[in-house]
Amino acid sequence: MAEEEKQDQTEEQAPEEAPAEEAAPAAAEEAPAAETPEEAPAEEPAAEEPAAEQAPAPTRAEDEEAPLSPKQLRKQARSKATGPAKPQRSPEERAAERDQQRKHKAAERGRYRQRARGRRGEPAAGTPAAERAPGPKKVRLGKVVSTKADKTITVQIEVARRHPTYEKVVRRSATLHAHDAENTAQEGDTVRVVETRPLSRTKRWRLLEVVERAR
Repeated sequence: MAEEEKQDQTEEQAPEEAPAEEAAPAAAEEAPAAETPEEAPAEEPAAEEPAAEQAPAPTRAEDEEAPLSPKQLRKQARSKATGPAKPQRSPEERAAERDQQRKHKAAERGRYRQRARGRRGEPAAGTPAAERAPGPKKVRLGKVVSTKADKTITVQIEVARRHPTYEKVVRRSATLHAHDAENTAQEGDTVRVVETRPLSRTKRWRLLEVVERAR
């Protein structure tokens, strides 16, 4: 009986010791894991320092220089000029000098244009006047609708033509101003007008004859 009790005691003690042995390796594994987070923060600042030192890349607008104005270009050219300074001049002397320079440039332009005309074969005296195209003058028959203006009548011309596609007679009217030097035409008269040179801003016709008087 004593031997059986000793065996039971040894079996009960053996399972209790095993967890202690298993706990030791688990603690050993947890120790390196706990140490790794402490080492990581020490390496991160070293990686962040170069990023902070980098300067922003310059933009294209900053690289390109703004173009200088003509006034600034002239000022820059005067600053680079070498030689003795010109004496002080009055405004009248400056104006006379400018007039002389303009006359000189105008003469140079005239000589250049004359040489260009000679190369093209154009006459040096100028272009001759345009000749009138041959053919009879236009004559229109119409009715006087207004004689309010002096030596001027307003004539209405009616045109009736057949449409080339629909064969329908299309009537159109137009008004024109004609020159009546003696004021012979009256409102309602049927007159005949002929084209002529421009006599005013709107007059391009002249009264030829009165065909029929108004009743």
